[in-house]
Amino acid sequence: MKPVAIFRHAPIEGPGYFATYLERHGIPWREIKIDAGEQVPEIPRAFSGLVFMGGPMSVNDDLPWIAPVLRLIRASVDADVPVLGHCLGGQLMAKALGGEITRSPVKEIGWGRVNVVDTPLAVEWFGAGLESFNSFHWHDETFSVPPGATRISSSPYCENQAFVLGPHLGMQFHVEMTPELIRAWCEDWGKEVESLAKRMPSVQTPAQMTEAIEEKTWTLNAIADRLYDRWTAALARGLR
Repeated sequence: MKPVAIFRHAPIEGPGYFATYLERHGIPWREIKIDAGEQVPEIPRAFSGLVFMGGPMSVNDDLPWIAPVLRLIRASVDADVPVLGHCLGGQLMAKALGGEITRSPVKEIGWGRVNVVDTPLAVEWFGAGLESFNSFHWHDETFSVPPGATRISSSPYCENQAFVLGPHLGMQFHVEMTPELIRAWCEDWGKEVESLAKRMPSVQTPAQMTEAIEEKTWTLNAIADRLYDRWTAALARGLR
């Protein structure tokens, strides 16, 4: 069976709950550590699907691996190899497919509401009866919905929270979070976040982010299951 390729762009932003999901469902995966200098593959059909995680850099930065990743995403879409993006990963997808990445009006960091768009396509991905949910966020840039794609969720601080194009899903929010990941991010960027939280309501303090953290991440992972179930359904062609 071909593995799912998971692209890591920073040591602290690994696959988190997504890896747990794949292992629970017996889906093989391989982590490609871009941050450690691993090369970007050129052939998408070597994998059943491609997944891009987050990172502190901008898609607009002049980094040597960004152009090859954008080419790979375009080749994957052309080859019908499902692509999934989390935060920076969603921005990479959007740019590769003709969207723009721009500065958000405000930084969005911490727990916050995501609204599900009232359309049949959104129901197809999120399931029936879900109007909104509490997700984790950590971004100061945002993507436009690329040509041919459809927005399926938004938030009060960020209009474009997720888009789909066929079997491909790009997200601005983080459904892959675990308590360990959240605590690690708060530890690394705690002082910066404390300062931001004093000035803008879209940013929470580390104490707010870690309050009732087990319950919040468990609920978020249940939402992730819905999205991952829909996304992995398209992997069947590549798992043989």
